[in-house]
Amino acid sequence: MKRNIFSRVFHFYYEGFKSMTIGKTLWAIILIKLFVMFVILKIFFFPNFLKTNFETDQERSDYVLEQLTNPK
Repeated sequence: MKRNIFSRVFHFYYEGFKSMTIGKTLWAIILIKLFVMFVILKIFFFPNFLKTNFETDQERSDYVLEQLTNPK
């Protein structure tokens, strides 16, 4: 029975993860670190500067254009 490539890849990883012991713990740590990096840090350390300082899209685009075209 010939399966398509997606099915074969899925079953390859599924069987590999099923037989893992310490690998599951390592993947959990990796996923937690990714969550912290992309969600928690984004919320607290990278605020949306344009959204908080300008009301409209036109004001935002004017500011970005000015910053890109005016050398300091």
